[in-house]
Formats: sequence, structure tokens, C-alpha cells
Amino acid sequence: MNPRRIAVALHDVEPATFERCALIRDWLDDLGVDRATLLVIPAPDLHPFDRRRPELAEWLDERVRAGDSVAQHGFQHRQTRPAPGPRRLLPRLQGGRTAEFRGLDRDETRRAVRAGLRVLQAAGIQPHGFVAPAYAYTRALREVLTATFDWWAGVWSVYDGHGDQRSPALTLGTSGPIRRALSPPFVRAGALLPQRTIRLDLHPADFDHARHVLALEWVLRRAHRHAPVTYDELAQG
Repeated sequence: MNPRRIAVALHDVEPATFERCALIRDWLDDLGVDRATLLVIPAPDLHPFDRRRPELAEWLDERVRAGDSVAQHGFQHRQTRPAPGPRRLLPRLQGGRTAEFRGLDRDETRRAVRAGLRVLQAAGIQPHGFVAPAYAYTRALREVLTATFDWWAGVWSVYDGHGDQRSPALTLGTSGPIRRALSPPFVRAGALLPQRTIRLDLHPADFDHARHVLALEWVLRRAHRHAPVTYDELAQG
């Protein structure tokens, strides 16, 4: 019988959120999550993250040594060009201005992904996977990721180039009053579904809202017998 697992991903790790992310990671440890996936934005202001905060690179190295994994989270985590035609509405529905790869052509997509990878590698980090900001993928982005990384994660699955580990990401919303009100009960309900693996997304902004924190804590305490795994491990089956 396969053991049940929980894969926690901490999004939006960058210089501006470093202190909060470190506190969240300690909070996860207190709740028994000894392995997590840290999604790092390589250049949120078009400057390498480690040049803004060298201590962030040191912390990431420590966390990897402790069992966490690091994944690339876009390049700058900001949309620079609106999508053409009807797709122009999609970023509003899927991540707003963080839907970084909507509107980029193949060459622009490839350059952004590879520039982010170079930044991480130059900081001594070798990411094996990629998570697009807002889970906003394009055909060009999927093609680049399949050729560049061992895995990439969407809303419903983690893809490893040969198949997928189907597991929906449980994500809280902070972008408006309706999402803030409805997402905590949806996350609780999603954790009750019969599934081998729970994927739980955390964002630094979630911790501005008490109901979000309570929902996350409820899921984690309920899943205390689940084995924590990283996305690297999840992609391996």
C-alpha cells in the first residue's frame, strides 16, 4: 500500500519576502513538514536575487542541505506584454499581472526561462523543476520546460516529460474579497478528497489573513500522518 504524502510549495521566494518566507518555513517545521519545495523568483526587479540579498542564497543552500528542493518560479514574476486577441482577458482571470508568459513568443519565452536558470545556477542553485507564476502556461512555455527541466507543475498535475502525477494544487486567493472569503473552505474541502498526495500552496501574502492561516494549519494538522515530499520526489513517482 502506497503511503499518503503531502507536497508543500512555498511560492514567491525573493528578496522582498525573504524574512517572511524564513518564518513560514520555520512554522512548517513546527507542524512536522520537514521537506518542502521553495519556488524562487530569479530576478523580480531584473536584478539577480542573490545580489539583492546574498543571505537569501545562503538560506536556500541551507534548506536544500536540510532536504528541501528549489524550483524556478518564472524569471521576474511580472507580465511585461499583454496576450494578443481574446487571450488578453486570460491574465485577468489567471494571475493578473503575474501571468508572466502570456503574450511572449517562443524566442522571448526561451530567453526568459534560460535567463532565470542562469541566475539560479550562478547563485549555486540547480533547480530541477519549474512552476509558472499563476500557473499560466503557454504552448511555447511547455515546450521549453520539457526540454530544460526534469518536471514542471500545473494546477492539476506535476509533469515529468513521460507522464504526470495527477494531484490538484490547493491554493488560497488574496486578490479580492470573494476569493479571500471562498478559498479557505475550498482548500479545506480539497484536502478531504480521496487522493494519495495533497499538494498545498503557500504564498507570503496568505499570512496577512487569519482565516487563510487557520485553513492552512487545519490541513497540515489533519495530514500529520502524511509523508512530506518535495516536488522533485513527487515527479519521480
